[in-house]
Amino acid sequence: MTENGPHLSVQGGSPARRGAVRPLMPLIDAHRRPRGPYTVGAALLRRLVPDAPRELVAAYDIEIRAVAPELAGQVPARRTTIDAGLPDEERILVPAPRRTLRLANGVAEFVRAAVRPGATLAVCNGAHADPTDTELLDVLTRRVPAGTLAVTVYAEGPEPPPDERGADELWPLVDRCMREGFLHAAAELGELGLARTEPGEARWWRFAQRTATALGGLGRVQEARALWDRVRAASQDPVVHAAAAYGTAMLDARHPDPARRDLGRARRWLNEAIAISSLLPDPLERAFKLGFDRNGLALVELRHGRLEAALSLVESAVELAGELGDRHQLHRMVLLTNRAQLLGALGHAKEALEDYTAAIALDPGFPDTYLERGNLLLRLGEAEQALADYERAMRAGPPLPEAYYNRAELRTVRGDIEGALADLGTVIELDPAYLDAYVNRAGLLAAAERDEEARADVTAGLARAPENPHLLTVLGQLETAAGRFEEAAAALDLALEHAPELAAAWGNRGVLRYAAGDAEGALADLTRAIELDRQPDLYANRAVALRALGRTAEAEADELRATASA
Repeated sequence: MTENGPHLSVQGGSPARRGAVRPLMPLIDAHRRPRGPYTVGAALLRRLVPDAPRELVAAYDIEIRAVAPELAGQVPARRTTIDAGLPDEERILVPAPRRTLRLANGVAEFVRAAVRPGATLAVCNGAHADPTDTELLDVLTRRVPAGTLAVTVYAEGPEPPPDERGADELWPLVDRCMREGFLHAAAELGELGLARTEPGEARWWRFAQRTATALGGLGRVQEARALWDRVRAASQDPVVHAAAAYGTAMLDARHPDPARRDLGRARRWLNEAIAISSLLPDPLERAFKLGFDRNGLALVELRHGRLEAALSLVESAVELAGELGDRHQLHRMVLLTNRAQLLGALGHAKEALEDYTAAIALDPGFPDTYLERGNLLLRLGEAEQALADYERAMRAGPPLPEAYYNRAELRTVRGDIEGALADLGTVIELDPAYLDAYVNRAGLLAAAERDEEARADVTAGLARAPENPHLLTVLGQLETAAGRFEEAAAALDLALEHAPELAAAWGNRGVLRYAAGDAEGALADLTRAIELDRQPDLYANRAVALRALGRTAEAEADELRATASA
């Protein structure tokens, strides 16, 4: 392998000799037993962190401590959230599966800065690695040049001994995996813990709750539902049954495929959870559980489009939280954020901003709240304040594609096209599957007549979503500009087939029809586009079609409208 050669993925076991290379460290065995998540990541960080500049280590404190907790003594926690100091019963948030991608990007940036160029890294048992390591290796090979660190991954390697860990050893691992969002490992290790614990006992319930939640977060809905049924069969504890009812409801309310959500069934389970929680004898436990369940029912109302009903439920949960004193601050933060979302959607911007600000005061290290407040501020025309919130979100945790995407939208509105393109490029670098970033960057590039770059984004986006109407619309625009009218028509017709209310597709098809000599067809399409979205350029284009048809007075009227609304 040469210094600037490609990263390699090799079938079979690792070689006995690796030749004249400068290995960063000995061969890493990536098998997920016995360590589990980030077996590779932790080994790599243990090699690099001690010699890295302290300011560089501090910049990636969250990522390093999450991936290699044994380094916590060398890496002070600089950025923290309220969740870090809470007792077990108050930790209610489960990180989204995408958090591991954020961690992987942060580790890749750290490695890129910390490693001396020209090094190599070899990993065996890649086929048996935990998904966290598989993802990290993918990000490393994508974001760290091979000339800096050439990575070779061998699929096989030595088989580790059988896993004989007992429940006492497994529990802290499962608990850590849930706290950090390592859901695959939480599900796998949790099942192992369940098998080594007596059904129905307190520790078995803790394993079951973590495992079912992890399965649900991974979209493994049927497995999660079956486990909640096992919980109901094994327990007569009302708190357990209320939690199982809530957990089962969320499988429907939060199903990753909207078409497969059964909101009626979710409501029935939540009603059962509320009925049980309302009878709990301890007043503090009752207030927390009942508020938690009502907040869940608010999600069902939101999915039904009944915002006022959802707001009423969240309001009642906020009132119940007032009975909890200083406890359950994270629960209170979530409720305030949810109420802010509903207030904003209902047009109560001032009250929504107050709730977002109160939520941030409770947990200044939680980036999502900054994003949501920034979005509301941008809708209100407060661009500078929105920008500040997006950038606070960027600083609060590991690399966050959504923050760059939102800042790109803000920069587009302000006419900073180069800044927007740079941010969208960052989004795609952090997450190559972020489809909307390809859509927006392709549109900006096409508008700037950078057609080849736009076409590259359209091609990349359509490879991921072949029927995306926004990308098809940009493709139609590019094909029209290139004089390939048949191809343009095919793309725009398909876009309108999938999104008949998409004004840009109607507008671009109008431009195409005019270019092809069909002024009447152009007029019809541009009129439909204006009905959907009264943009200045649509009026200007329709004016051109009207003049071609000899309808001068109407054309002049459209020209005035275009000027007035520009």
